[in-house]
Amino acid sequence: MKFLDEAKVFVKSGDGGNGCMSFRREKYIEFGGPDGGDGGRGGDVVLECVEGLNTLIDYRYQQHFKAERGHHGMGKDRTGGKGKAIVLKLPQGTQVLAEDKETVLADLTEIGQKIVLLEGGNGGLGNTHFKSSTNRAPRRTEPGGPGEEMWIWLRLKLIADVGLVGLPNAGKSTFISAVSRARPKVADYPFTTLHPNLGMVRRMDGELVVADIPGLIEGANEGHGLGTRFLGHVERCGALLHLIDGTAADVAENYKIVRTELDAYGPVLQDKMEIVALNKCDALLDEEIEEKKSALQQACDGTVHVISGVAGTGMDAIMDLLFATVAQARRAEEDAAMDDDMDESREEWHA
Repeated sequence: MKFLDEAKVFVKSGDGGNGCMSFRREKYIEFGGPDGGDGGRGGDVVLECVEGLNTLIDYRYQQHFKAERGHHGMGKDRTGGKGKAIVLKLPQGTQVLAEDKETVLADLTEIGQKIVLLEGGNGGLGNTHFKSSTNRAPRRTEPGGPGEEMWIWLRLKLIADVGLVGLPNAGKSTFISAVSRARPKVADYPFTTLHPNLGMVRRMDGELVVADIPGLIEGANEGHGLGTRFLGHVERCGALLHLIDGTAADVAENYKIVRTELDAYGPVLQDKMEIVALNKCDALLDEEIEEKKSALQQACDGTVHVISGVAGTGMDAIMDLLFATVAQARRAEEDAAMDDDMDESREEWHA
């Protein structure tokens, strides 16, 4: 299955059914009168967050989605049936944007979440509704109301606990294959990873999701290389694991390049918890490791962890730190959600 994280589609809710003009004609009934039923309501456009999807590839080959029109009213005061809704099944983490690509219409973050994006048109009234003491045989009906239509953008932002960032060939794919069952492409040339990969890390004390993001290069915020297109996938991560290629000539400069691109993307990534790791230490001598670790500590002004995805050096320690960091981030989110609920309860009580 190919990976696609952005798609533009056209959606339209169903028109309402027309009202019916009908008169009752039965033997032995002298004055039958009007009996035209109302039209049915048009179908809605519904967004549903489902499990088991991690790509928008289905929306590349079909771009138009229209709900069914409501059925017309019928005689004997029969109301037309409601049109069937059209349901767009989307992966978790999908944002629905207006055509301007800025206005967020919906954000699907929980499995099973359903949102009615467009409502169907109302059904028209049959001639029964227009009967009065002065108009015993009305010949008036109403057409069904029109449905809503619009172009929308679907943008997938993978929901992961940890996002791997770094320059091309920093060892991100090797790292995720070492800690999970994910098997991304690993090779000795830049831009081996062309789309994000997810890996599930399971231990006795829990589990977390790691996202391997395609490598950044200098000028990515200006569109160089693969640009910053995939950085949206780390917006929802609880922490960033910044991998630095230990075999590079200037590890401090490599760190600054990626850090500059992250800062240029916006404040949403500037405030993320960042863990810096010097990777590929199995290819270095002890003196080189100490020298590059010291240079990197000065550049990031923090702790630097020494690891090797191939040899497994330092992997247990870094995973312990990631699990602890993610658990702390989850607790902070739960506390923030509880505070919001309490504030809403207070507002409702005062109202």
